[in-house]
Amino acid sequence: MVFDYRGSVEGLVCTSNPLFSERLHVIYENELPHPLRASWILPLMAETATPPVQSKALIFARRSASTLFLWGLVTSVFFSHWSWAFLGLIGALMLIATIEYFQMLRAANVKCFPRFGILLALAYSGTLYWTFLKGGKSVPANLDDLAIFVAIAGSFTLQLRFPIRGIEGLLAVAANLLGFVYIAFLFNFAARITFLVPHATDVPGIVSDSGALTLLWLLAVTKFTDMGAYIVGSMVGRHKMIPHVSPGKTWEGFFGALFFAQVAGCGLYLIFPKQLSFFQHWGHVITLGFILAVLAVIGDLAESIVKRAINAKDSGKMLPGIGGSLDLIDSICFTAPALYFYLKWILQISA
Repeated sequence: MVFDYRGSVEGLVCTSNPLFSERLHVIYENELPHPLRASWILPLMAETATPPVQSKALIFARRSASTLFLWGLVTSVFFSHWSWAFLGLIGALMLIATIEYFQMLRAANVKCFPRFGILLALAYSGTLYWTFLKGGKSVPANLDDLAIFVAIAGSFTLQLRFPIRGIEGLLAVAANLLGFVYIAFLFNFAARITFLVPHATDVPGIVSDSGALTLLWLLAVTKFTDMGAYIVGSMVGRHKMIPHVSPGKTWEGFFGALFFAQVAGCGLYLIFPKQLSFFQHWGHVITLGFILAVLAVIGDLAESIVKRAINAKDSGKMLPGIGGSLDLIDSICFTAPALYFYLKWILQISA
């Protein structure tokens, strides 16, 4: 940013382009009559002035308020034990995040098929939720295969309506496929986990303590990872982690994330050993804590890649200090599948 004073406030020129600034100076000195200078320069200042930067304290306050609201909402759902409440919360976050994703793409002039993508996410999630509400404990056979096939075939079919312009058509198909797999497919592993563990739904329509606490354990470890990275990174962060992707991430914040994840995971296991007994012993709890913490950081960085690629700051404005729904669930999209497969393959838990 270049600032130049010519003896009075009327002569202030503010621009981020030095060549443009030099040209403005020439116009100001040689081509503008003195009476017009104020009327010409001041509107320019109004157009080029940058908005004030929010303080870290204000951002932290807004983020804390949004976090408290979210935990209050999650707590009310957990205490209800209603299957539809769990699935409704997961489905609402998934749907809003999907809409935000396509809105970001359209704002960046990336060709895509939003209505098809949103309808596919709704159809897939609806089939999954209906199975669980009816007492099912596993995903209908080949549902995932069918959904991915429809995502690919449907996107290519829609692209047939348009002329081929370089790789634009391939990017449109890829953008729609990514939107489905990244959000609707991955995030819905949170729903699968809720109904996977033993005795999760002994009574149809009701989620047991074991199922509810499994989901709570996942959310706590994931979100404590985010919180630890933010708090420690803000307080003592000095060494940049991946500045070309996320300039705010630091190695100090990363190690803080690992520590906070262990606090959450081990703390809940200590408080609810009976309900979380399927973890078998502390070794699995600690191992999973580290795995999920690393994946939570990667999930957060994955969304940063998406947003930086299309020049978006936040996915939305639903939650002050946090952003949109996709900003909220980005890390869960990576931790939920990892926990699901660990429970199935390592701990040999089957629905």
